This record gives sequence, structure tokens and C-alpha cells, in this order.
Amino acid sequence: MIDKPLDGVRVVDFGQFIAAPAAAQVLVDLGADVVKIEPLHGESARGIGPHGEAMVQNYNRGKRAIALDLKDPRGQRIARELMARADIVVQNLRPGVMDALGLGAERVRSEHPHLVYATVSGFGLHGPSRTRAGLDIAAQAESGLMWVTGEAAGEPQKIGAQIVDSATAYVCAQAILAAYIRMLRTGEGDTIEVSLLDVAIHMQAPNWGAYLSTGIEPIRMGNGQPTVAPAADVMPTSDGNIVVSAYSEVHFRRLCGLLGRPELADDARFVDNPARVQNRPALLAELRGAFATMTSAEAMDLLSTNGVVAGRINTYPEAMRSPDVEASGIFVDVTQPDGVGAKALGTPWHLASIPKTSSAGAPALGQHTTEILRELDYSRETIGALATDRVVGIAS
Repeated sequence: MIDKPLDGVRVVDFGQFIAAPAAAQVLVDLGADVVKIEPLHGESARGIGPHGEAMVQNYNRGKRAIALDLKDPRGQRIARELMARADIVVQNLRPGVMDALGLGAERVRSEHPHLVYATVSGFGLHGPSRTRAGLDIAAQAESGLMWVTGEAAGEPQKIGAQIVDSATAYVCAQAILAAYIRMLRTGEGDTIEVSLLDVAIHMQAPNWGAYLSTGIEPIRMGNGQPTVAPAADVMPTSDGNIVVSAYSEVHFRRLCGLLGRPELADDARFVDNPARVQNRPALLAELRGAFATMTSAEAMDLLSTNGVVAGRINTYPEAMRSPDVEASGIFVDVTQPDGVGAKALGTPWHLASIPKTSSAGAPALGQHTTEILRELDYSRETIGALATDRVVGIAS
């Protein structure tokens, strides 16, 4: 029996899509018993095709699922009974919905002061946009993140994954764990608020810090960095692309020597970092000419063994085959409700006390409804009646 940090901790998860379910997924992987409450038709991600199914499968591993009609007073009562026996509640329904159902933080925590109640919203709960629906893309747009992403002469670009949703999940889990530790010390729970907009801004701390201190607005410039070079610059090779950062004087001079072009380090156009930034197009032309004669593997071997920061730009299949990715164990074997094995994403951290093991996949809609209601002392006859009245859903 593995003794996990959150063994015995009970969590009620009203989350949909990514941010709240992914925060609760962290708690599952630390040992918590997470009960996911969904409407009878399933959470929103279940209805948007393969991409939504990927969200369900990767952010709900090992949870128990109950399907409830929360518009029915009997469904609300079941939800309140689950929260009464829980330690933590996580939700990201549209602001106001949980309050309207009598399940909001203020009421629930007044009845159960020990609870840690976490709410994820798009734009925060106090500003004029508090009732707006908010997804990752809106936070990318309104935080300035899209404004600084893309080519200088092109349109603003979104990042190629729901990075704000994912970061918000980690921030929310961090706050939950801190509040739960405080609850263990004092017996008093807490109310947590996390917004996608706040997280999206905070993710850009270097950009915002520079803007706040200089007043100079960051600009969109594609790859590379605005004040150092070469930095995060793409170098095409004979069979792909790598990215290289070597902007300190020591590393730039080393890079030039490794490429057989030591004279570049003394070229007046590249003699120091301000000169390299000013003459970036000429610098990239020189460096790219040298890398074009190498394969990506040759370039990576040359740079990585000599202390120059570089990375191969991988496709998804290439990333999955990476020896470093394979060694990390980030992809785990899971068992789906139908008994079929599959691959899913595991946790991006390692605790020595928790070995990486195969685990249960995401539950089917209503898979554990009967089991959970029996734990609340509902009789089988009552459960059957609730199912007949469409107050609860039971997986077939």
C-alpha cells in the first residue's frame, strides 16, 4: 500500500473543460479521493468531439463520477451532502451558477467552515467581466499574450496549446494545497479565487516587469528575444530545425568557434549584445548558413556537449520518441471503463514516495453514481427512484 500525501482527503469536483478538472487531477495523483459531479448529459467537454474527449481522458484519471441534475432540489441535496463530507471543493462553472443553486462558496463555507472552496473564473469575480464566459483564448487575448506572439509583420497569434488553462490548474492546485495545510493547523478552511486573466498576465512576468520599469511596450517579433541575441532563434538544419540561445559573450564566442566561424565574434556588427540585437538579420544569416550544412542530430551533439543551450524542434511523434521523454514517464498506461488499455498524460513531477504506476483512466459518465450514493446511505430503492425521475444518472 502506497502512503500518498493526500490519502484520506475527499474532494468534490464540479469542474468542466481543463482548469478546474486539471487542478483536481493533481489532487488525485497525490492520493485524494475526487468525486466528479456532472450533469446528466455530461460535462461540456464530453460533447465537443475528439479534443473534448482528450480533455476528459487526461484531466479526470482516477476520479469517481456521479451524474446529478443540479436544477432539481434532490440533486442539490446530494451535492450538499457530498460537500459536507469533503475537505475540498473545486468548481469553474460560470460565475453565479453555483450561488443560484445554493452551492456557492459563501453559503457552503458558512455551513462547513472547514472546507477549502476553490473557484476558477475567466476574468475574476469582482470586475465588470465577472459574469462573462471565459476560456483560455480570451485570457490569451486580453492579457497581452497574443499581442506579443507572432511575426512582427503578421497578426497576433495564440499559443498552440491551452497554456493558460493548464497554468491556471497548477496555480489553483498550489493555492488549494496551501489552504489545506492551513486548515490542518487551524481547523479553518478558506475561499480561493483564481482567474485565467490573472494567470495569463502573471505568466508574462518578465515582459510586464520590463514594461512597468521602463514604460517601453513589448512588441511582437516572432522568434528571438527583444534585448538579447542570438536567443530563442530558429536555425534550419538539413533535416529539420533547432532553436539556439547563446547571447552571453562567453557563449556567443564559443558558438562561433564551434561553427568554425571564430571571426564572427570579433565582427563589428556582432562584437557585443547591443550590436547583435541591432544587426540581428545579418547575424541570423551567418549562423543559419553554418547550421544548414548539419543534420539536427549533428547540431545538437555539437552544441549540447559544449554547454550551448539548444533544443531540437520536435513534432509530437518525435517528442514522444525522445529518450528524455521516455525516461520521464510522463505518458502512463491507464485502464478505461470498458477495460481497454490506453495511454494518457501523467503528472509532470516526481515524488520519491510515489512510484509511477498504471492507473485508472477517466470514468464514464455516472460510472460511480450508485457507489457514491450508497456511501451517503441512500438505499438501492431510493437510488432507483432517483434514476427513474432523472435526478441522477447511472452508467449503463
